[in-house]
Amino acid sequence: MRPGGPDPYAGFPAGFFDRADDRPDGVFYTPSRLVTHIDDAAIAAVGDLYAELAIDGSAPGPRRVLDLMSSWVSHFRTPPSELVVLGMNAEELAANPAATERVVHDLNADPRVPLPDADVDAVVCCVSIDYLTRPIEVLADAGRVLRPGGPLAITFSNRCFPTKAVRGWLATDDDQHGRVVAELVRRTGLFDEPRVELRTPWGVGDPLYAVTATRLAAG
Repeated sequence: MRPGGPDPYAGFPAGFFDRADDRPDGVFYTPSRLVTHIDDAAIAAVGDLYAELAIDGSAPGPRRVLDLMSSWVSHFRTPPSELVVLGMNAEELAANPAATERVVHDLNADPRVPLPDADVDAVVCCVSIDYLTRPIEVLADAGRVLRPGGPLAITFSNRCFPTKAVRGWLATDDDQHGRVVAELVRRTGLFDEPRVELRTPWGVGDPLYAVTATRLAAG
């Protein structure tokens, strides 16, 4: 986002992107958590989505994918040929068997993604969008590193660490979450109209929602 430009968060309530625990994220994420945060059906739904988007290892050509706010597992049914995992905990990233490149980086401290322009074919973010305090800047920079025509896939459920999720997320329901995420993507100005869908059967297990969009051509 351009310094000195219009406020990208205009219209969101004051304090929407504040958190109960405002300590540096490095403090909270120092302990490794080698656990999954959604159930098996929701995990399978993430893998199905990535396959449908043709960004996993079943795609007809090699894919280089960025997994934002990643951990020890990335939920691809078949990993892509190159998977860059960016997260807060080095031990968790080291344990991710699908990763071919690991980047320890705090996006709340610095929303810039440390990759070159148009470096990846797809960007994914699984059950973590609710922790970003400057999500529009992060998504805009994700758009910068994403090649034109590449998909952005943001998935989320109804689980979170409540002290680290932003207050606006905690104050809204699942349906509203989809609209919030779509609006955040929309405000970057870099993607086509976001699509919101529930990827798991309603009322059965952990819900898995997806917001997807395609990087527009530069111009």
